[in-house]
Amino acid sequence: MDKSLWIEGLSDAIGFVGGALLGFWLGRLIGLDIFSQGYSNASIFGIVLVGLGGGLGLQLARRWRKGRSTNKEE
Repeated sequence: MDKSLWIEGLSDAIGFVGGALLGFWLGRLIGLDIFSQGYSNASIFGIVLVGLGGGLGLQLARRWRKGRSTNKEE
């Protein structure tokens, strides 16, 4: 298997999960519980924060990978 595919998949997974966990813990810090019963405004905003964190983590992982490949070419 190609090593770059492993790096791509692993960095995407780490970025997404890390960002989602950061969003989850930030939400918990400000009192948003995604696991509360029902769909209150607090749980919805907590879920949104987890999604945004995961998306931002994924984008950061992709930018890191792009910067890493640009440095190799120089």
